[in-house]
Amino acid sequence: MFFDKMETLDDLFEMQLKDLYSAETQLVKALPMMAEKAKDGRLRAGFERHLRETEKQVERLERIGKNLNVDLDGHTCKAMAGLIAEGQETMSERATDEVMDAALIAASQRIEHYEISGYGTAAHFAERLGHNEAADLLRQTLEEEQLTDTKLNELAKNYLNAKAM
Repeated sequence: MFFDKMETLDDLFEMQLKDLYSAETQLVKALPMMAEKAKDGRLRAGFERHLRETEKQVERLERIGKNLNVDLDGHTCKAMAGLIAEGQETMSERATDEVMDAALIAASQRIEHYEISGYGTAAHFAERLGHNEAADLLRQTLEEEQLTDTKLNELAKNYLNAKAM
């Protein structure tokens, strides 16, 4: 449970932080499965690299929580749970290696777009509230998520989708 009632932008910001923290900790558990399922070496390496990056993003959120005296535990991001569940369902399908890799990218980009939206919103809230260090840390993660999405997009468009045809 978040709050009995959200009354301020601070309350909403705290809710966003808890949601992002839950989303990232869920993703830390899901990325190894995605890497294992990927057949293309570049895609597998990308998932492994993003796992290490996501672990650092979790640490950043923990730092923000500590600095702002916000307990980030106790909430489950239902949106991320749903996105991961969809990805797991896709991974259980029978598909050629090439089609599975394309499907993994599609699922990953849905996740990245969700995170981009969340971090953009949270960074704006932090800035408005004068939490400058938090805003900087959130923008750093936002840039990483945008770069990951770009890399996935390039891998799909320039290589894997053509192999899946």
